[in-house]
Amino acid sequence: MPFVMMHGDDDRIVPIANSALTAVTLVDHADMKVYPGLSHGMCTVDADTVNADLLDVIES
Repeated sequence: MPFVMMHGDDDRIVPIANSALTAVTLVDHADMKVYPGLSHGMCTVDADTVNADLLDVIES
């Protein structure tokens, strides 16, 4: 099963440099999807974008 880490690059609660960019290196065969301008609440604020990408991962 594919593993995709998704993170907004404007997340001020959990900054991408301190979390996702490191975490993705700890999982074999992981991919990183960075959302320019999206914040910590991207799953609710930008649900249409995030959900479409999640569906693509599930279907792959």
